[in-house]
Amino acid sequence: QAQLVESGGGLVQAGGSLRLSCAASGSIFSDNAMGWYRQAPGKQRELVAAITSGGTTKYTDSVKGRFTISRDNAKNWVYLQMNSLRPEDTAVYYCAAGHASGSEYSFHLWGQGTQVTVSS
Repeated sequence: QAQLVESGGGLVQAGGSLRLSCAASGSIFSDNAMGWYRQAPGKQRELVAAITSGGTTKYTDSVKGRFTISRDNAKNWVYLQMNSLRPEDTAVYYCAAGHASGSEYSFHLWGQGTQVTVSS
């Protein structure tokens, strides 16, 4: 059964770094776009970063220059390197698998999420 499993969340001080990892099982990885979403308490889930199977990336404006998404197609892993973290980055982060059409992404499979907490 296809599934996504995130790891790497935790508590970090503002200005610190974390790297999130997502392991993809089954046949969901190689041809799919992958992404990271986040949802803070009381807020809607937002797309943080996405990457196509060919390596094209997309970021939400608030994380540009601080976060980097990457993927290892041989090992079926996707990563989110988060630097210069801010308290407003606090959220549950979700890995997602889906498809890209031009600059638009649609996701249909989600992980369980990992908590990231940034203290001020």
